[in-house]
Amino acid sequence: MYFGYMMEKNNNEEEVTSFLKLPVYTREGIYVGHVRNVFINMDEQCVSSLLVTNTNPSIVEGTVDVAVPYRWVNSVGDIVILSHFPDKVTTRKKKEETENKDQMDIDQVQ
Repeated sequence: MYFGYMMEKNNNEEEVTSFLKLPVYTREGIYVGHVRNVFINMDEQCVSSLLVTNTNPSIVEGTVDVAVPYRWVNSVGDIVILSHFPDKVTTRKKKEETENKDQMDIDQVQ
């Protein structure tokens, strides 16, 4: 955790810890999850991403934690509103399993 670290967004300074546990929503009002952690780019001294936990199973496969780039954050107050979020987030492992299965099917045909 980066307690007490300050960041700047739209000329307003915020304590990084103020993000923790805030609910996260898309612009369309779809619940994404809650902020679990904040990642800092120490070279540029700015927030790079938010780790979102307790994710919505209808948009995040397996309700895994998701790192959301901070550039996707539209506004922060009592909640975090994202300007962008994919319609569906799938795990890479699932995608690789599907690709491997497709390759196995091709190999069996030949």
